[in-house]
Amino acid sequence: MRTKIVKLLLRKELRDVFRDKKAVIMMILVPIIIYPLIFLAAFSVMAMIQSGMEHHEYKVVINADDEAMLETAIDEHNEESRKQAEENDDQNSQEVVNLLTVVSDADITDDETAKQKLQSEDIDVYVTGKPDDQGIMTYNVMYVSSITNSNYASGLIEDIVDDMKYDKTYELVEEAGLDAKFIMNPMKAKDNDIASDEQFAGSLLGTILPFMLVVSLLMGTMYPAIDTTSGEKERGTLETLLTLPVKNHEIIIAKFLTVAFVGIISAVLNIASMIFLIVYAIKMLKEMYKGSANIAIANINIASFWPAILVTALAVIAFSLFISAATMCITALAKSYKEANNYITPFMLVVMLTGYIGFIPNIELTPKMAMVPVANICLLVKEILLFKVNVSSIVIVLISNIIYAIAAVAFLSKIYDSEGILFDEGRNGLQLFELRSNMKKGGVPTTGDAWFIVLVTTAAFIFLGSALQLKFKLGGVAGIQLILLMIPLAYVLYTKRSIRKTYSLNIPKPINFAATFLVGFGIISIALVLGWLAMVLFPEATAKLEDDLSTSLFGDSFVVAFLVVAVTPAICEEMLFRGFLFSGFRSKYRVPVAIILVSILFGLYHMSFIRFFITATLGLGQALAVYYSDSIIPAMIIHLMNNGFSVIQMYYSEQLKRLLPLIYPEDLSIISAVVLTLVGIVTFTIGILIMRKTKLKSIQVVENG
Repeated sequence: MRTKIVKLLLRKELRDVFRDKKAVIMMILVPIIIYPLIFLAAFSVMAMIQSGMEHHEYKVVINADDEAMLETAIDEHNEESRKQAEENDDQNSQEVVNLLTVVSDADITDDETAKQKLQSEDIDVYVTGKPDDQGIMTYNVMYVSSITNSNYASGLIEDIVDDMKYDKTYELVEEAGLDAKFIMNPMKAKDNDIASDEQFAGSLLGTILPFMLVVSLLMGTMYPAIDTTSGEKERGTLETLLTLPVKNHEIIIAKFLTVAFVGIISAVLNIASMIFLIVYAIKMLKEMYKGSANIAIANINIASFWPAILVTALAVIAFSLFISAATMCITALAKSYKEANNYITPFMLVVMLTGYIGFIPNIELTPKMAMVPVANICLLVKEILLFKVNVSSIVIVLISNIIYAIAAVAFLSKIYDSEGILFDEGRNGLQLFELRSNMKKGGVPTTGDAWFIVLVTTAAFIFLGSALQLKFKLGGVAGIQLILLMIPLAYVLYTKRSIRKTYSLNIPKPINFAATFLVGFGIISIALVLGWLAMVLFPEATAKLEDDLSTSLFGDSFVVAFLVVAVTPAICEEMLFRGFLFSGFRSKYRVPVAIILVSILFGLYHMSFIRFFITATLGLGQALAVYYSDSIIPAMIIHLMNNGFSVIQMYYSEQLKRLLPLIYPEDLSIISAVVLTLVGIVTFTIGILIMRKTKLKSIQVVENG
């Protein structure tokens, strides 16, 4: 790589980014000006609301047979509030003043009229009360929780009644000749918080700062990523850039460094702005409530945070590399600025929701969590601010983010090597919204069609699948399978696509049937070993998953279970994944990309992190079988073999265990797992090679006429 060329390209990209008003606004103006203005406005509004709540008179109507006890207690409360406010005015401090005004309302004759008065806000609280059979005074406080004043006033009434209960109990104990003070307070608990001011500040920052860090990096990288990829396509300057005597990877490195650099600047400005606002808010609160603040700003030793600041800086750089590459991979697929914004929105939601993990208590940075993107950065920053993170966790988080960034950059380089992706050739449009009369018969779905069906079937599976399965169990499983079959099939018929080409409905060569069983045996063997690894790594989650499957899916009838769990998915899921989606992705992406995408979606479809790699691996083998055999039938057979084994294993466990003990992961040893993996790889490879050789012969026959 020529460093001089990269530097020139980097300067060019930086100039373009800083000329873009949107990027400058999001990077500089928002954290420095907009955030403080929003915060100050919100703080002022909250202060006004709080001030209004604290200095307000609430109207109370009392209809209680209590000899005016509650009314007297309210008068005492009001007098105490006024007295306390006067004392604090002399000390230049603020104090809550909540006054309850007891009013008489002759119009209130029953509960219905009281409800009308409450709803119209003529009164805030209506209290009734009378002694029960044991002579205990019982008050009924009627209020409207959706009305702020009514809700607030009801809380005051309840506090006053609690004080009345305490006073009455104290009085009764004294009348009994006992030491009321001791009996009412037989023990005490004194708080002894040994957390230092630095730990208190760290816990506060550790909750808010990670989320702000993630959001600011995302927002900071999003606009330059869009501008340097899809924005350049829309302006028509990408073609000119590609004609220059520079290599694609040099262009990618320059664009990547530009986006990462802008993201880091944005993150630093956002964090600095947020820290300033937090300090300002604490100081304001100390001024408003003198003596009640829990933290002494002046006593904090800033030097103790330097290790945390340095590690956070490294985390910002590592995460910026990852998030920059990830956003560029997404925006590079778009043709225009508007389309890129649509593509990036789901990614933003996923990143922001994952960033909320910092707000969840008791989630620690374990070695496994340290490898989860976004979550690992949030937990790392949170724990280093609490002074309890270890070096190994820091290393895992930083290295994993760098690895993810390298993988994303590698994928980005593939995108820039593909003219079909960079310059759309009409193979990714959504045909659904075209006039049907303009649709041409034949062909396969576009990539846009495939992604649209992914969204529709996912929504159907989430919202209908669970409901059907809970209500009808095996019948519900069959129902959702049919839905997954019919949605894409209806789409194919409406858009006039070729059913045979879309679903690869070809009869495979006889030798490919034998190869199918080799491929199936091999990939299922590998899947069994992956199941064993999942059981070793996540024993509790795996056991729970097996219990859930056995109780929710399998009934009394073996035949019905085999048809629903093995036969139906072998047809319906294969028609969706290795049929519609595979052909749609192949219309634009290269075959390896299409195979990987379908496999990942197949793994995600099963909604289980534990089984993701197992199902994705099975999907990979099935997709390869479809590609090399030019038929979906081998994939259906492999799917039937895998699910059929599961059903037989469930109903005839003891018999099958005696015949084939290796199919039970709990009985595998390390040696047998290695042997089973090697056997699986060999048989799978032999089966695929047979299919590949058969395909090459067929191509030669066609070429020779």
